[in-house]
Amino acid sequence: MALKIKLVKSLNGRGDKQIATAHSLGLHKIGNETTQPDNAATKGKIAKISHLVEVTEA
Repeated sequence: MALKIKLVKSLNGRGDKQIATAHSLGLHKIGNETTQPDNAATKGKIAKISHLVEVTEA
């Protein structure tokens, strides 16, 4: 199974770690979407920036 992740809030003014986490998921600008595997590493990254993204099952 895979997760579809969409960046819905800006990265402006966020900490370096949150920006790095978003970039590691392939999210750079508002509206960017990416599909990632449903595993522990991905879920951990999503938890760190859950207030910035929308997650659905792909």
